Amino acid sequence: MTRLSTGLADLDLIMGGGLEQGSATVIAGPPGSGKTILAQQICFANATTEHKAVYYTTLSEPHSKLVEHLRVFPFFRPKALGSRVEYVHLGDMLRSTAADDLEPLIDEVVRRALDDEPALVVIDSTKVLRDFVSDHALRTALYDLTSRVAHSRTVLLLLGEYTPEEMCTGPEFTLCDAIVHLSYQAREPIDRRALRVVKMRATNHLGGAHTVQITPAGFRVYPRIEALLPGDVPSKDVRIPSGIDGLDALMGSGIPQADATLVLGPSGVGKTIGCLNFLAEGLARGERCAYITFQDTVDQLVDMAGTFGRDFETPRIDGRLVISHVPVGDLDLDVLASVVRHRLTDGATTRIVIDSLSEMAVAAREAVRFPAYLRSLLGIVRTAGASLWVTSETRTFGPMEEPFAGLMFLFQNVIQIRYIEHRAAIGRVLNVLKMRNSHHDNRLHACDITERGVAVGDAVDHVTGILGWSPLRHSPGSDPAR
Repeated sequence: MTRLSTGLADLDLIMGGGLEQGSATVIAGPPGSGKTILAQQICFANATTEHKAVYYTTLSEPHSKLVEHLRVFPFFRPKALGSRVEYVHLGDMLRSTAADDLEPLIDEVVRRALDDEPALVVIDSTKVLRDFVSDHALRTALYDLTSRVAHSRTVLLLLGEYTPEEMCTGPEFTLCDAIVHLSYQAREPIDRRALRVVKMRATNHLGGAHTVQITPAGFRVYPRIEALLPGDVPSKDVRIPSGIDGLDALMGSGIPQADATLVLGPSGVGKTIGCLNFLAEGLARGERCAYITFQDTVDQLVDMAGTFGRDFETPRIDGRLVISHVPVGDLDLDVLASVVRHRLTDGATTRIVIDSLSEMAVAAREAVRFPAYLRSLLGIVRTAGASLWVTSETRTFGPMEEPFAGLMFLFQNVIQIRYIEHRAAIGRVLNVLKMRNSHHDNRLHACDITERGVAVGDAVDHVTGILGWSPLRHSPGSDPAR
């Protein structure tokens, strides 16, 4: 089966490799969902002088206005107009057509498909045809069109502002080979667009709603990570150093490679500084690393690392360290997963930090989806052989609630950093709550923020406090350093 690439690698992935030659695809969606931009982007990605793209408009916006709106996008090439991408207006043909007769229009489109062998033919909008003929005539005309184009190598795209109800009954949707539904959802703080492949004959496409963004570069789609099946996690009996002084000794000489590690703790306890330690260790060993943050900007993190004697600017410039700052107001789970997935494509990135998971879960506002999403995200990272370091915030005061009840089993390692009361001072303690299939130290250990970052000290004795219900306190007269 020969396929035509859409020019968007992630959309090809969703569609099982692209658009089948000789097929008809309906792109449906409300105004503003991105139908025209997507179709135009596919045209400019595929059109050549030998096999051009023909863009038919019915009674939509004038061609001059259509072209003017495209000039802002880098995929638009003015020199390709006419020679590679041709616009044809069908409005006059529709006005002069006899009642219930679309044959002249169909003959025009088929003639171009068979004689000129274009790579792509677009009709924008097909829904307008319903205003000129009966349902029976429309069905007959579309049957003739799709069956005759099927004998060519041309891909036919039919665009329309169809409602969900019309998608269930319209002849376009029963006769076509594929249906791509674009949607637009108004919500705060930002609106959301999505793409769903409703139908695709003889193709194993990716199901679910995939996030869409209209960016300065054009139409972008981000595959829903739950639809991607991760492979097996590579089996390696290798430990990697955490970069935190004293921690590796508690974890059986280091963290197993390709493990997902969760670090719990209240605000200000040192979680982000521990992230810097983890990445600095990888950079010192020549590894490529990625840091995804929802609060601190790139400059803030580089400056913070410098405070602890770590140079993050040089590896950031030469590409060994990628810092992605995603403001919580712009956070989308699919976009985030795409950032992670593309960093892992070449297998060179070995350490990834997400700071923090609790922020991500709250800002995304997809509580029902989040468990499956998190499972898939961790699976994608671990399958690539990378080690994941994730932070999550707990309460500073009062009962310590498990932030991801029922999901902790997804992480191979769980580390907790807590505040501790000692007379009139506040200190920190660290303990390894969990390590899967590995021996680890179960005791509480003193923890401090030094000039080189987070450091773990000796075990702490004579500590009282019920886990999760009251602050940890040193017994009267005890030494907090022990």
